[in-house]
This record gives sequence, structure tokens and C-alpha cells, in this order.
Amino acid sequence: MAGSSSTFVAALTAAAVATVGFLAFQASATVPADLAEPRVSASSATTKAHGDTRDTTALPPGSGRGARVVYSVDDDRVWLVDADGTARRTFPVTPGSVDPLPGTYTVTSRSGAVTGTDGIPIEHVVRFTDVGGVSIGFSAAVDGAPPAADPARRTGGIRASRADGNAIWEFATIGERIVVVR
Repeated sequence: MAGSSSTFVAALTAAAVATVGFLAFQASATVPADLAEPRVSASSATTKAHGDTRDTTALPPGSGRGARVVYSVDDDRVWLVDADGTARRTFPVTPGSVDPLPGTYTVTSRSGAVTGTDGIPIEHVVRFTDVGGVSIGFSAAVDGAPPAADPARRTGGIRASRADGNAIWEFATIGERIVVVR
């Protein structure tokens, strides 16, 4: 009896997560274009880890020079930076359960479409390191869903929206620098 009860709860939880993901996708699909465009302008965003009031859209100090992708583990934010040091685009991301260590990496592999470690179909996968056997990289869920939250599963996918995932895919080709900061 306990087995069927836990199966029912698991099925109910999966259905709820799928419904929330679908509704989030629907909501994002109906946002007017002028509101959906990411901006690199000043905002009222704050860092989540430190609670300070610095502008999280500004490039983090110590994030290097030249063309690169900058990923802040503490802010859950990515910047695509041109060779002249100008951030062409910045956007929030949702990390998996395994974070990369701060440092400089390069894009080592890319996949157009695969199934993520959380079982969700993903696209535009850009991998740049491995932590304890877990591949770390950027991706976007085909259905727009955030990563499935399962504390027992080690996942390294850093999930972006489909539009932002496409921007990373176009920008971060094999060998492109990825700078990870706190």
C-alpha cells in the first residue's frame, strides 16, 4: 500500500511541475516584444548572495578582458561580452545542483538537442567543464521549463530561456572563453 501511495504522490508532483512549466512558457510567449528583450541597462536588481544593492547587470569586477561569457554563480546571471569589453547581452539563469568553481574555462563541446540530466529535452547545449563526473554547461529547455528540482540528483545544466539559450549558442562556439565568478 505504501508503494502505491508514494507512486501517486510522485505522479501528482510530476503533473504539478509540468503544469507550472507549461503556464510559465505560455506567459513568456505572450510578453510584448519590447518587454521581452533583455537589456544591459541599469536596473534595480540586487545580488542574491550578498544582499547588496549593486547593479547585477553590470559586469562583475575581475571577470577578465576581451570576448568571453561571464557566469556569476552567486547572482545566477550570464553576460555575453564582445572583444572590446562591452556586454552585448545579460540575463538571469537557473543553475543545476552542481556549480562550477570560479575560474577561466573554454567551451569544450556543444549539442544541438539532447535530453538533460533532469530528463527534460534541452537544446543549444554549450559545455565548458566537468565537476565530479557531472558535465557543466548552458542550455535551454525545449518547452521553456526550469530544471526539475530533485535534490537527490546531481545536475550541471545552467538553464536559460530559449531566447537566451540561442544567444549563448550563437556566441559561445568551441574554444570561446567562459569566466566563472562568485
